[in-house]
Amino acid sequence: MSMRHGFLAALITTAALLFTSQAGASQPRFITIGTAGVTGVYYPVGGAICRLVNQGRAEHGMRCSAESTGGSVFNLNSLRGGDFDIVLAQSDWHYHAWHGSDRFADNGADEKLRALFSLQIEAFTVLARPDAKIEKFTDLKGKRVNIGNPGSGQRGTAETLLAALGMSTDDFALSTELPSREQAQVLCDNRVDAIFFTVGHPTGSIQEPISTCNARLVPVVGDKVDALVADRPYYAATTIPGGMYPGNPDDTRTFGVAATLVASADTADEAVYQVVRAVFENFDAFRRLHPALGQLTPEAMIRDGLSAPLHEGAKRYYREAGLLQD
Repeated sequence: MSMRHGFLAALITTAALLFTSQAGASQPRFITIGTAGVTGVYYPVGGAICRLVNQGRAEHGMRCSAESTGGSVFNLNSLRGGDFDIVLAQSDWHYHAWHGSDRFADNGADEKLRALFSLQIEAFTVLARPDAKIEKFTDLKGKRVNIGNPGSGQRGTAETLLAALGMSTDDFALSTELPSREQAQVLCDNRVDAIFFTVGHPTGSIQEPISTCNARLVPVVGDKVDALVADRPYYAATTIPGGMYPGNPDDTRTFGVAATLVASADTADEAVYQVVRAVFENFDAFRRLHPALGQLTPEAMIRDGLSAPLHEGAKRYYREAGLLQD
C-alpha cells in the first residue's frame, strides 16, 4: 500500500512539474534587455524600460533586467543566438540583420527578427581635443583616433563613413578600439586626438570630455556624406543644437540613425506585450527618464526606423491602443 502511495505521489509531483514548466513557457518570468556601454544612452534607456515593466510585476509576474553589452552588432547576434529576449540596436544594423547584409552576410537574413518600436535619433558624433586642430572630418588624417570596440554600432557606422569618404583606419596615425566607457579619459589624457560616438543627445558621455578638457564637436558634412545618407534608408541628416554643451555655441551638422528596440519571433508574445504596454501607458514618465527621449511621439515610434516586421506582442498592444489599424 505504501508503495502505491509512493508511486501516486511521484506521478502527482511529475505532473505538477510538467504543469509548472508549461506555464513558465507561456508566461515568462524574466525578461533580459541587451543595451550597450554604461556611459551611453542605451544602458539607462534599457534600465528605464525595465523599471516601468517592474512597476507592474504584481499584475503580470515578470521581472525585467537590463544588461550592459558590446553594442548593436553584438546585441543582434546575441538575440539571434537566444542569449537575450529583447535588445537595443541602431536602425542601420537592425536593417542589415534583417536583410542579411554587411556584417550579417555570412549568417544570412535573420527572418525571426521583429521590431517593437524606435526611440531617439542618434547622431554620429566626432569629438576632438581643442589643440588637435581638427575642424572637419578629413582633418582626422594623421591623427590618433578611437574608432570604437568591435561589435559596437559606432564602430560599424564609422567604417561605413570612412569607406564612403575614400578613407580607412590606415589614414590615422593611430586607431584604437576602446569601448565607449573609456573614450573620455583617453581623450582628456591626450592619448588620442578624437573619438567617435553614435549617441542620442544630450548625454553625459559627451558632456564629460567637454567639461573636463574643453573637447569640441566636429561637423560631419559634405557631398559624399549627403550621398551616403541619400543612398541608405536608415540614415538621416541631423544636427546637434548649438549651446547644448558648453564651449560649443554653434549647431553641429552630422548624420544619424534611430535607436530601435527589437526582439525575436521566439520571444514570448506576452513578454513583448507587457514591455510595450509599460512604455506607452507611462509615456510621459518614460520621456522624462532621459533627456534624449524628450521629443518622442507614439506615432513616430511605431513608424520610423523599423525594417523588421512588428512583433505580434507589440501589434496586439498597438491595436488595443488604437495606434495600429490593419
